[in-house]
Amino acid sequence: MIIAERKPIEEILGLLSKHQKVLVLGCGGCVTVCLAGGEKDAGILSSQLAMARSKEQRPLELVQKTIERQCDFEYFEGIRHIVKDVDAILSLACGIGIQTCAEAFPDKLVWPGVNTKFLGVNLNVGEWAERCQACGQCVLDKTGGICPVARCSKSIFNGPCGGSQDGKCEVSPDTECAWALIYDRLTRLGEVDSLREILPVKDWSYSRDGGPRKLVREDLELESGK
Repeated sequence: MIIAERKPIEEILGLLSKHQKVLVLGCGGCVTVCLAGGEKDAGILSSQLAMARSKEQRPLELVQKTIERQCDFEYFEGIRHIVKDVDAILSLACGIGIQTCAEAFPDKLVWPGVNTKFLGVNLNVGEWAERCQACGQCVLDKTGGICPVARCSKSIFNGPCGGSQDGKCEVSPDTECAWALIYDRLTRLGEVDSLREILPVKDWSYSRDGGPRKLVREDLELESGK
């Protein structure tokens, strides 16, 4: 899941300072799950923005809408009639959705209402933790399902660094050492001997170092008739 958090209200007011009518566009995907940009969040933010601008004696007309996903162009088709009548769009989607929205409406200013944080898991109510960096070359089959790229502070392969002590990372006593977790899990599963295999140096060209990434499924393109 993509984890995001809403930008400070003061920052959002600054982005919208020149506008009189804005569409607050929520997303029904990940940002709804992490309570940052779903329908309820869009409603709360709209009320806060309206009140703040009213105090400034500069009323802001807000139109509120939430679509199923902002990372798919098809879901924007149903709101084109709304978009044509507003000055700008305040997107509460993740960075992917915000960019897709801007591409879908090239003649409209699209402002980000959230900060995209990481790919993570919900640990508890209001608590999320990073679990994946989308590095493009998964080694979870070698590490017991625990990612050393995302969960090791140094993203190192082949065992812990010298700063690991008592299962904790040197970065913080609250951070578990990823390699201690990997070792303990593989021991419990009776697979600890698999750690004798040396993992090769990571090829970062599969990640951001190789530029913007793209995935094409030719089998699906053939099915769709493209």
